[in-house]
Amino acid sequence: MFTFTSPQWLLLIPALILIGWIWRKLKLWRPLRVISLLSLIIFLADLKVDQSSKGMDLWLLIDQSASTAGLSNESLPEWQRLLEQAREGKDDRLRIVHYAGEAMEAQPGDGIEIRNKSLSQAALAIQYAVARTPENRPARVLLMTDGYNTEPLEETASQLGRAGIPLDYRLIGASQADDSRIVRIDTPTQVTSGEPFLLRIEIEGPVGKSFPVQVLRNGTPIHDGQVTLTDGSESLEFTDRITKAGAYEYQAIIQPKDDPVDGNNRLSHWIEVAGGPRVLIVSSYPDDPVAKSLGENPNINYEVDLVTSPGSLTAASLSGVKAVILNDVAAFDLPLEFSEALPFFVEKQGGGLIMSGGRRSFGSGGYFESALDPLLPISMELKDDLMKLKVALAVVLDRSGSMGAGVAGGKTKMDLANAGTARAIELLGLYDEISVIPVDSQPHIVIPLEKVGTPERQKEFIKLATSIQSGGGGIYVYNGLDAAWKQLRTSKAGTRHIILFSDASDTEQPGAYKDLLAKMVRGGATVTVIGLGTVTDPDADLLKDIAKRGKGRIIFTEDAATLPQLFAQETTSIARSAFLTDPVPTIETGEWEEIAPNASLTWLQEAGAYNLSYLRPEASAALLSKDEYTAPLVAHVRRGLGRVSAVSFPLAGEGSEQSRAWPGYGDFCQSLVNWAVGDQLPAGIGLAHQLRGTRLDLNLLYTEEHEAKIAANPPEIFLLSSAADAQAQSLTWSRISPGHYRASYDLLPGQVYRGALEVLGQAISFGPLSAGSETEWALDRTRIEDLRAASRRTEGRELLDLSQ
Repeated sequence: MFTFTSPQWLLLIPALILIGWIWRKLKLWRPLRVISLLSLIIFLADLKVDQSSKGMDLWLLIDQSASTAGLSNESLPEWQRLLEQAREGKDDRLRIVHYAGEAMEAQPGDGIEIRNKSLSQAALAIQYAVARTPENRPARVLLMTDGYNTEPLEETASQLGRAGIPLDYRLIGASQADDSRIVRIDTPTQVTSGEPFLLRIEIEGPVGKSFPVQVLRNGTPIHDGQVTLTDGSESLEFTDRITKAGAYEYQAIIQPKDDPVDGNNRLSHWIEVAGGPRVLIVSSYPDDPVAKSLGENPNINYEVDLVTSPGSLTAASLSGVKAVILNDVAAFDLPLEFSEALPFFVEKQGGGLIMSGGRRSFGSGGYFESALDPLLPISMELKDDLMKLKVALAVVLDRSGSMGAGVAGGKTKMDLANAGTARAIELLGLYDEISVIPVDSQPHIVIPLEKVGTPERQKEFIKLATSIQSGGGGIYVYNGLDAAWKQLRTSKAGTRHIILFSDASDTEQPGAYKDLLAKMVRGGATVTVIGLGTVTDPDADLLKDIAKRGKGRIIFTEDAATLPQLFAQETTSIARSAFLTDPVPTIETGEWEEIAPNASLTWLQEAGAYNLSYLRPEASAALLSKDEYTAPLVAHVRRGLGRVSAVSFPLAGEGSEQSRAWPGYGDFCQSLVNWAVGDQLPAGIGLAHQLRGTRLDLNLLYTEEHEAKIAANPPEIFLLSSAADAQAQSLTWSRISPGHYRASYDLLPGQVYRGALEVLGQAISFGPLSAGSETEWALDRTRIEDLRAASRRTEGRELLDLSQ
């Protein structure tokens, strides 16, 4: 087919005929002149040859998400029959794509199985179809969906419009007449500390139905009551005001009887409460002297938050925090989620970290090869000259029948306990001694007490440890401890220690364990217990008593996958312990000026005790020990956008008498914390975020004075999810206009995200954010309006009769 872009030029043809008839002397009928004039007219009229196919592609996109309740599969044969009958030409093609959290095209005879049904990503499916439509072939998209898409469609509608592809839709889904559901939680994503705000919860369901409703803030109920859906819907409104900065999760839960769908009976929403800069001190001491020294200074411009029960800390506890101080807190006292959140907090969010203390910090506290180890300015690797710190370790392993049970990842509990033992052996020095004793009704000495000796021998020990198989019956704990003590009692090592691993629900035959433990303690041995289970399990009290009488620690875990890490932490607290208790003189280096350039400090002349470590090459030390080791006592380093310091002598507790009596104690703590908190972000820069379904939109706004610098050094933005082994992801900015950048990202349901913006060499942190684990069930009617608007924008329609 031929078409002309500017057909008005064709009017020249009759005009030229008329001119040639009147003025015959022009001889316009000559072939060369006729051809030349016609060519010019066709050029001006812009002749186009339509090369498009005669046929059309109809993309049938079928919503397979959980909220459609499988109705699409039941109806697909009928839909396909009607659409095939509506085919107008032999070149028309019907292409079928199934989608939810992914999009897959159905091939003839293929069965399609969508794995992730917790999302309804219509935009993803549409983009799939557009990308596979030939440029010159007509196409339409027909969306079969309940309309509750978990991502916005504005950008997709623009893409369809540019491609000239109309978007038709047909609403399907289970009847909601008998379903009670939480539609949405409306509340700001961010408020300032002390600012009142409104929390609105919208609930829909059968007219007149009543059921219990509960509202929680960070897991604590703030409302328990009944709701009655007088008109088929009800809005609960609460006014809340939070005076303490941080992140808070609100959850709404309804409990209707005989509800056909329970996936929409729970909904959550995070809110960030912003305040002034906050310093979080995690301490072993309720009357922490560091917190006291900071609180007594009227010139500090940050809030001090002291936490002495760290078990409640999460990644969300870092919201609004500018610096964290770990004052003599052991690694195994910190929740794993909190510890693993600190590297991102420091490197990307620009936070500060200070570690100080005695026996519960550094290597003695189990931080060697932990998530925090690479951040510190000091190395806890012990050198071979520390012979006096030699360790003899006996590992007693439960190999009873329950250890053969499978866990996630296709491994058994025994496999993971073996991996923990192997990890312990890896962390021992070549002069240390090891014995491994699996126990059921009898001890089985797999490795009699022997010096590690060489790397080759160490590998042999690891191979033996990982070959242990579960047996039968229960663990006879007395027999295991007695066998371990018989191994250790002849050792000449300065530290003799037993790690007892046992099932908290299957620990048997304790026998005269009290007398045995008393004998072991008198002989200089200690016992730590790692219990698989919880403190409420039947044998938990026995395990706690063994640890208490053995002068060791008790650690419970329900997740067998954490066993290698727990074994590693316990081993490093023993084998890497280098807490020296003899007072030592100090040497000032002059490096303190990097921390407090305008402040003078009279230094501590003698430290009562300290943790032996070695300065890393990239770090600086302001104070050293004046002994044979010349070890760093005060060290600091920059990590990413953040700052980290290590104070290797105690600031509280055992060995802190000299430091607490030091006249410069308060000035030292305040200057160090001020340095860790870092500089303030320049005025005129802000970050706003909006969450729609699973789509997170981030908007960076700044004033004209920053334009040149930001244009020369574009901002970077990072997101980190709470998924295991997640890595920080860098997002791509779009420059919307001068002073405005935007980035978007689709969050995964069930994951909690923290973010950081790097701009002008500083950081703006945000989060936590979550799309909620129930996003697919948040039946928000605005999503249907978005679909209708996108269809109208592409000149599509709601298709009620598939024969059309």
